[in-house]
Amino acid sequence: MDPQISITAKDDDDVADHFLRHIERLNDIGIALSSEPNLNRLLEIILMGAKELTNADAGTMYSVTERQTLKFEILRTDSLGIAMGGTTGIPINFPELPLYKDGVPNLQMIAAFSTLKQTTVNIPDAYEAEGFDFSGTRAFDKRTHYRSKSFLTVPLKNHENEIIGVLQLINAKDAKTQEIITFSKEYQKLAESLASQAAIALTNQKLISDLKALFESFIQAIASAIDDKSPYTGGHCHRVPVLAEMLGRAVSDSQEGALKDINFSDDEMYELKIASWLHDCGKVVTPTEVVDKGTKLESIFDRIHLVDTRFEVLKRDLEISFLKKKMASLEAGEKLDFTSQEMALQQELQQIDADRKFVREANIGGEFMSSQYQDRIHAIAKRRWIDSDGLEKTFLTDNEVYNLNIPKGTITPEEREIINNHVVATIKMLDAIPFPKHLKRVPEIAGGHHEQMNGKGYPKGLTGEKMSIQARMVAIADVFEALTARDRPYKKGKPLSASLQILGFMKKDGHIDPDLFKLFIDKKIYLDYAQEYLAPEQIDPVYLEKIPGYTP
Repeated sequence: MDPQISITAKDDDDVADHFLRHIERLNDIGIALSSEPNLNRLLEIILMGAKELTNADAGTMYSVTERQTLKFEILRTDSLGIAMGGTTGIPINFPELPLYKDGVPNLQMIAAFSTLKQTTVNIPDAYEAEGFDFSGTRAFDKRTHYRSKSFLTVPLKNHENEIIGVLQLINAKDAKTQEIITFSKEYQKLAESLASQAAIALTNQKLISDLKALFESFIQAIASAIDDKSPYTGGHCHRVPVLAEMLGRAVSDSQEGALKDINFSDDEMYELKIASWLHDCGKVVTPTEVVDKGTKLESIFDRIHLVDTRFEVLKRDLEISFLKKKMASLEAGEKLDFTSQEMALQQELQQIDADRKFVREANIGGEFMSSQYQDRIHAIAKRRWIDSDGLEKTFLTDNEVYNLNIPKGTITPEEREIINNHVVATIKMLDAIPFPKHLKRVPEIAGGHHEQMNGKGYPKGLTGEKMSIQARMVAIADVFEALTARDRPYKKGKPLSASLQILGFMKKDGHIDPDLFKLFIDKKIYLDYAQEYLAPEQIDPVYLEKIPGYTP
């Protein structure tokens, strides 16, 4: 066999193998591009893949900004050991490259030229190229003792024929001698093919990112609408996610105890965040007069003003009755001593004022109303008064007595049932949404924040083992935010010590998760939250040994 023919055949085989290896590597990079969700890693895959395919020493990835500039995203130079941008955490402080100068296209800079002309630029030697400004390149070379020679600049074009970025490769190297060579046509085609795949990947990620931003904005708009619906719970839907995420991070960071083996993924933390934002979305169907019931007698308006008027009528009628008797006596020429009657009248008027003050205080609501106070409301109700039609009536209606004798807060059991129904509405609303796979548990997490570990919560009466850990975290966040909130109608925001004491009793009674409760205190999550969201006067000393159910 002719030796020359044999060598030629071998060379052809080497070329074919080399070509196949490049095609396989290009496919591998394409697969990696399609599955990478992180933008910085995605940009690195593009740049590092292009450098590998073309055997380039250096490269830069630019993104096209809305400011009509090119922004440095990633920069690598192997021979100089330079790695900036991307996942390195090292910022690129180079100024952005303008696409226009004073309204005129910037065609002197090669990256800007490639963007504006939407074309690949392949330059054998930057120092000999004409028509481009390489002064910045020369300054870099002088400063670093580098020699920038061959350039391959490829624009990344999306499906709408827009340039979204630029891939620039510098100094292709001969595979055997490592000498700097021109980027071959094969290398250019590989880079252009990779750039095409990269543009699709970047566009898809931007679409996903835009949809995610739209989704979150819509969720936060719902939460804001719920908070705005009631001035008394404004901010609740915004603050609960803060607490829930703080708990989530603490659980993932835990190295000991019952929670040490739980480590939430990014998707699980995002699921917790979304569920926390939506945990009260069912309140959109709760009547405003119930949500905004700031006093016991409030409905469309506060009926305490009607009761006040009755007290005034009662006092007026007593005074008029007394004066009539006195005038009749004088007209009859009787000389009676009314001193004792005047004293009795004044005592009665004072009692009426005291009763009015008591009713007004009872109307405000609070943490507890004793049976003795409730009996006094019943006694006041038995008074008689004359209405504008001259009809004698009991002083308080049955409904007014029922509301004034609410033992805790301002809400009747029936109104509480209406409010509690917001959880059912939340679950119903969220079950109707086709959440993607990584958010499938949002309805369960959001709808479980009023369940209790002992099974006495609502709406399903779930016990702890039937609740996800995320739902239990939202439950604690919901309770602690409510305890410390300064905008509730019937109470002031509690200080830390009192809030933790109540939380401790809830733990002892089996309402909340004991392990999460301990972590909440151990990691001082309550204090981190307080320093950001509580008033200074609420941040009082906390003595851990005094917290019920807590063992340091």
